[in-house]
Amino acid sequence: METLEQDVNIEKSEVVQEKVNWGRFALDIIETLFLAVVLFVGINAISARVRVDGTSMLPTLENGEFVLVNKMSYRIGEVDRGDIIVFHFPLNPKEELIKRVIGLPGDHVQVRDGQVYVNGQLLNEPYIAQAPSYADEWTILEGQFFVLGDNRNNSNDSKDWGLLPADNLVGKAVLIYWPPPLWEVLEHTNVFASQ
Repeated sequence: METLEQDVNIEKSEVVQEKVNWGRFALDIIETLFLAVVLFVGINAISARVRVDGTSMLPTLENGEFVLVNKMSYRIGEVDRGDIIVFHFPLNPKEELIKRVIGLPGDHVQVRDGQVYVNGQLLNEPYIAQAPSYADEWTILEGQFFVLGDNRNNSNDSKDWGLLPADNLVGKAVLIYWPPPLWEVLEHTNVFASQ
């Protein structure tokens, strides 16, 4: 009789143990999902991932590469000439483009004889695919930027559609992360560096 009671008690103990383990398992899943959502929202608040479509930034960025964008960079810092930025296209805000900042508010940008000048000073641009085959000039208004693709003659940029409003900025491109063999931290060249 004692053996039978002991067996019943052991079985009851195992049933209670199973209920406790399933409860803990469910709690672990809920905690994991909550943490995943918090991380997802947090990461998306400070960064973006953008796919390069087209050849407008050759040779710096190639078609199909994925770039990590720091969305906080211009909330805590300033835009500089030479920065590679991602922004909402002014003519279609649902579309995001990636270009290089050439002119800041108050600057005068001039393209002549295959060279780019800002405020009369020739830019050092080792990153471009080829010299621009067009000529024009622009005065950059307050709250706007002048952006060009590194593939100057094959880029839809400020020379075509005008100045970029500061409100359209998404952030600063910082890293090529896909495909893995092409991982690279992006260089934001000082465009006034000596040649």
